[in-house]
Amino acid sequence: MSTIGSLVFCTDCGTLLEPNAGRKAFITCDVCGSENKDTSSKTITTSSKPDAFPSTLRTRLRSDVQEVSEAERRTEVKIKEVCPKCGHDEVRYYTQQLRSADEGSTIFYTCESCSFKWVVNN
Repeated sequence: MSTIGSLVFCTDCGTLLEPNAGRKAFITCDVCGSENKDTSSKTITTSSKPDAFPSTLRTRLRSDVQEVSEAERRTEVKIKEVCPKCGHDEVRYYTQQLRSADEGSTIFYTCESCSFKWVVNN
């Protein structure tokens, strides 16, 4: 009997043998009737070190990753917009993509005068 991975073949005729569900010592070939010793129960475990298969992509990704703080991501811009609370005509805003990519972004406004905050979904 020959074994390739978990597949077991008859040594006489080369037919793929049925899995040995009962875990008998021998498997009978359905085609030629020969008895084949079951060697499929052998388990081979391999392991490799993380750096065993170097990847230029993985190396490049590790070197290109930059950490950005919340303060750096929120860059607010001043615009001419009327505050709904106090009527001041200048506010700060920033946008964030909070929903799916095919939907609009969310705009966060903050009044320069009274610090009132409101949100608009595009």
